[in-house]
Amino acid sequence: MLPLSSYHEFSTIAYLAIAVALGFGFGFCLERAGFGSARKLTAVFYLYDMAVVKVMFTAIVTAMAGIFVLSTAGWLDVREFYVEPTNLAAQAIGGLVFGAGFIVGGYCPGTSVAAMATGRKDGYVFALGMLAGVLVYSELTPDIDAWVRDTAQGEMTLPSVTGIGTGVWTMVFIAVLAFAAWGMGRLESRFAGLRPRGS
Repeated sequence: MLPLSSYHEFSTIAYLAIAVALGFGFGFCLERAGFGSARKLTAVFYLYDMAVVKVMFTAIVTAMAGIFVLSTAGWLDVREFYVEPTNLAAQAIGGLVFGAGFIVGGYCPGTSVAAMATGRKDGYVFALGMLAGVLVYSELTPDIDAWVRDTAQGEMTLPSVTGIGTGVWTMVFIAVLAFAAWGMGRLESRFAGLRPRGS
């Protein structure tokens, strides 16, 4: 609930209500953007519709800029953020597994729930498979958790690693976003012929 929790201590019920409202709002936006469709999501891998990457990258940069502005104004203490300890090997393997699941299943965890909400059967299948995988992982691979924990490199952020301030990194990512949007537009034009009819 950060940054709300920095200014007011809500009750548990209020926190849950806010979380549910945010969840429904996020799911609604996902569905309205077409991200409840596996075809829309996997189109990015065929390079003819990069909407998923554009939306996600824009959201990341917007959040980054918002955090920088709020922290600079003194309205947000970034030290209150929890930063997941970095484990480059584990995160690289996890990214590959996640990406493979995305390609094969056509969804990520959030978009599969949005698909379920609109009655898509493939969304239900994907979500059930995801939950089964989580259960199997948690029950059968306790040593992996120990390995991830023991080999972590600690909290690593771009400012802490490079010594370059957050403001500079924010401007860099805004510029990269603008260039990436242009490049993705070129890709979409180049591979438009791969778009299935009627989509």
